[in-house]
Amino acid sequence: MEAVAPSILVVDDELSMREFLEVMLAQEGYDVSLAVNGKQAVKVIQKKSFDLVLSDIRLGDLTGLDVLRAAKKKDSSTVVVLISAYATTEIAVEAMNEGAFDFVPKPFDNTELKATLLKALELKQSGGKKEIFAAANEAELELHFGKIIGNSPGMRRIYDLINQVATTKTNVLISGESGTGKELIARAIHNMSDRCDKSFVVVNCGGIPETLIESEFFGHVKGSFTGAVNEKKGLFEAAHQGTIFLDEIGELPPMLQVKLLRAVQETAVKPVGGTREISVDVRIISATNKRLEQEVIDGNFREDLFFRLNVIPLKVPPLRDRKGDVQLLANYFTEKYAKRMGKDISKLSSYAIDFLNKYSFPGNVRELENLIERSVALSSTNIILPESLSISLHKKRRWIEGIKGCRFDLDDVEQGVDLDKILLSIEDAYLKKGMEISGGNKSKAAELLGLSLRSIRYRLSKQEEEK
Repeated sequence: MEAVAPSILVVDDELSMREFLEVMLAQEGYDVSLAVNGKQAVKVIQKKSFDLVLSDIRLGDLTGLDVLRAAKKKDSSTVVVLISAYATTEIAVEAMNEGAFDFVPKPFDNTELKATLLKALELKQSGGKKEIFAAANEAELELHFGKIIGNSPGMRRIYDLINQVATTKTNVLISGESGTGKELIARAIHNMSDRCDKSFVVVNCGGIPETLIESEFFGHVKGSFTGAVNEKKGLFEAAHQGTIFLDEIGELPPMLQVKLLRAVQETAVKPVGGTREISVDVRIISATNKRLEQEVIDGNFREDLFFRLNVIPLKVPPLRDRKGDVQLLANYFTEKYAKRMGKDISKLSSYAIDFLNKYSFPGNVRELENLIERSVALSSTNIILPESLSISLHKKRRWIEGIKGCRFDLDDVEQGVDLDKILLSIEDAYLKKGMEISGGNKSKAAELLGLSLRSIRYRLSKQEEEK
């Protein structure tokens, strides 16, 4: 018996949009009906039940909320997705409280809209249960590598490297910005190795006082220094036959770099105050957010130690370069913190996902997790809306404002910008600030800005002409 195609009612007062959606959804195999305005949509709904209603908010006569109420009154199992370029947070909250499945911002991405409609129909097939979030994540679970989440090309390369190096004893150096998950990758390597049933010892090289770091690494004997009342086993000895993870290795002081190099070369450590070396079988995985090669060139890190630790380099991409992973991670963290806080939050709205995808996340995955945790705590609906995301994001938007009041957001480049105007505004702002600090003294302002007196006179004159 042939399966019945899901029925969708499209409601939009723009002819071109109705025609576009009709063709696109018909190609996906849906049974599509159309309504030119809210009144017609309500009449159609009263005569026939639909699996899904896709409606614009602004319809000229009634609103998308009126269509939503009519659809739910006719058949409570009908799922409704609203689309709009003008929806406010208040309307979004009201719609979610009325039972809308999601908001999709205009202009929308065709692939994302199709995915949203598919999830909405899965909700209907599941009997309207809130289990849709978990069901939607089943496919995503295949994109997890241990506790690492991502499906971008950069992360798939990381997964391949983990698979290749895990079964070896070779030292690995993981580099990447803060918050990218370097420790998770180190744990994944350990967990996939034949040392997985042994210790995984984490050491923050920047968090141990320099006076104690040798004792922490290699241990000490009783009476070796003031306060050494007992013998102590070092972290390398504690990691025997397992893995030691040296986080922020670039912070290691020069004296310890020498001793660490010997420990790596000799596979043995000597406790502080001790006379004999203790053999250790330890795999070393190091991590840094610095450019360690440059630290070597600058004389801050030993070249011989760098080569010993950097046998297999593994560079973790920042979140801004992991296209598509933001939504996967956001969904995962939403589910995690909703469960932890006992809140009935099923998903992030399309507006919220769109908002996150436009942000550069200088704090990477750690910043995203903190943002979602706070958003779940602040959310008053069963869906995360942009209002609970906007506080921290807007504070960190990258913009420049000139004395003409022009404001330029770097994200605007996607829509096209006037670069000459932007550069003029930047120059304008710096000239104004230089003159302000110097009290109007052009010679002093030129010195502050690294310009000649002739150059600053020319630039100030040019700015006045532009005004």
